[in-house]
Amino acid sequence: MRRISVLFVIVFCCFAFTASAVDAQKLFGDLRTKVLQVKDYTAEVKMKINVSYMRIPQLGGTLYFKSPDKMRLERHGGLSILPKKNINLTLSNLIPTGNVSVIDAGTATILGKTVRILKVIPEDEQSEIVLAKIWVEEGSLLALRTQTTTRNEGTILMDLEYSKYAEYGLPDKVTIYMDLKDYKLPKGVTMDYDDLAPAKAAKEPVNKKGNIQISYLSYVINKGLSDGVFKVKE
Repeated sequence: MRRISVLFVIVFCCFAFTASAVDAQKLFGDLRTKVLQVKDYTAEVKMKINVSYMRIPQLGGTLYFKSPDKMRLERHGGLSILPKKNINLTLSNLIPTGNVSVIDAGTATILGKTVRILKVIPEDEQSEIVLAKIWVEEGSLLALRTQTTTRNEGTILMDLEYSKYAEYGLPDKVTIYMDLKDYKLPKGVTMDYDDLAPAKAAKEPVNKKGNIQISYLSYVINKGLSDGVFKVKE
């Protein structure tokens, strides 16, 4: 009788694990479908770059996106920090496409909301994304946080907040956490540096971590952007 009970527990645990895996796979699939419904958008944005040893004014601009990977930021004056390898500022490019394996990594709390944690591993060996970790609010089907590890750009951590455009899975605010060594300043721009005493700067390494906060003021969604929008004049 005891052996039968033990066997029942083992079978039940195996079934529960399988059900959880299927559930996690479906949750990711539903999230990806929602995000990928956006084929293109034009967004008015404000960007604030927070770096400890720089004073950088807030930037305004227009952000253009076209699926799967076209993006252009048209600045309205000011300074921007650009990635060495063109990081994408949109959620759809940080979620793996194609066949994936999804692992249920439990739950957590973000801003008072309970979220499911999914670890997503692309099955395509040529995928630029190696691993994605996504914190998903199930009721609204929104990703509140992503941590994406790529082959060439390291790990990108992003927090997302939603309001007016939640039905499209488009955030009103995104905070991207970065290491400044992976970024470069465009030619011809100037900035004000915080005063650093040479002796202090020589003895103490500068903290090169920072973040970019992007506020999306408005979107125009799925209107059919031309590829010509993304051609930058030399």
